[in-house]
Amino acid sequence: MTGFGKCTVSLTGKVVILEIKSLNSKQLDLNIKLPSAFREKESDIRSIISRKLERGKVELTGSIDYTDDFPPVINKPMAIGYYNEIKELANSLNAGDIDILSIVMKMPEVFKSSRELLNEQEWVIIRECLEKAVKELDIFRSQEGSLLENDFKTRVQMIESLLQEVIQFEETRNTRFREKLRDSVAEFYANNTLDSNRFEQEIIYYLEKLDITEEKVRLQKHLDYFMDTLKETEANGRKLSFVTQEMGREINTIGSKANDANIQRIVVQMKDELEKIKEQLANIL
Repeated sequence: MTGFGKCTVSLTGKVVILEIKSLNSKQLDLNIKLPSAFREKESDIRSIISRKLERGKVELTGSIDYTDDFPPVINKPMAIGYYNEIKELANSLNAGDIDILSIVMKMPEVFKSSRELLNEQEWVIIRECLEKAVKELDIFRSQEGSLLENDFKTRVQMIESLLQEVIQFEETRNTRFREKLRDSVAEFYANNTLDSNRFEQEIIYYLEKLDITEEKVRLQKHLDYFMDTLKETEANGRKLSFVTQEMGREINTIGSKANDANIQRIVVQMKDELEKIKEQLANIL
């Protein structure tokens, strides 16, 4: 589902802006584009987002606007590592007295800008900002979900209405079939060519071929189940997708047994409504 959230927070010497948006996707596809200061917190950021957003193509972008100059700081773990390695090398080569510290201070990444760091106090504030943006996006998606729910209900009710029309035309079709069968029997008797066994087989064949009672009952149950599932609070997008597959199976069977132009027309209309439901189901959780 589509959505958008944004949050801005002011810290000492910097302003952090976070924006998060989502597009339709069957899975959670998370793309994070943040400054290097967030590098150590990326796993926490992913966890915060994935707990709230279960599905969608989600993109988080951020920026830091610095308002003060930040002096460089020493990367102590990096410097200590360099120092120990150089000292060990000097001892193994019997290099004598050398100024190891001056060498270390010239090594790559020993100095780094303090603006690339986030302390824990800053991270707590930024995390709250991120959670606020995610919540804003989720509210946006919930509002869209309400609109989709109303659309689903309308289309399901349309299919139910069409199903009632099928029942009406089915009765007309059966009446027409009985009359045709009665005329055929009268002709067989008149010509004295009636084969009782063959006649019984033909009746059974056409009864099985034309009877759509089970399909109508199952389709109505699937429609009721779909509406009941819409009322549930947890994410049921996949469940609804499975239900629509079963609805489609019953509608197709009704169409194959229709043997009536009016019923076929109604089946086409039901398929059209069902396809619109399926298209929208790709947008929900």
